[in-house]
Amino acid sequence: MTNILVVHGPNLNMLGLREPEIYGRTTLDEINKSLLEISRIRGAELRIVQSNHEGLLVDAVQEARTWAHGIVVNAGGLTHTSVALRDALSAVALPFVEVHLSNIFKREAFRQHSFLSDVALGVVCGFGWRSYGIGLNGLLDVIISI
Repeated sequence: MTNILVVHGPNLNMLGLREPEIYGRTTLDEINKSLLEISRIRGAELRIVQSNHEGLLVDAVQEARTWAHGIVVNAGGLTHTSVALRDALSAVALPFVEVHLSNIFKREAFRQHSFLSDVALGVVCGFGWRSYGIGLNGLLDVIISI
């Protein structure tokens, strides 16, 4: 069984309500259900964490070191600010895919820089809620081929 941690950062609990013209109307619960369906089909096990607190996300990533084979992460606003989350992801040495609902490269200048991208296995952005499924499938493809 392949074990995957899914990390949702700050404000992602507000999906479906928050700026739907940018992030869409799909809720985080709907995204999680879609990911669980993909994992069921692919024979993977998911643990899903959402927090508005950076330290809790760092703790979840560090804990994943003992059981996970990879991580899917949408760090939300922490993508552009968190050296601590980057360091945790680097320290656990698990492959991870960074995902974003919007195309961060078409957004404000501060959103176009990620502290995570250069240590990520890959980055998926701009496909709305589908970014998560693309990222999870890509990560599973790589893990299974290793």
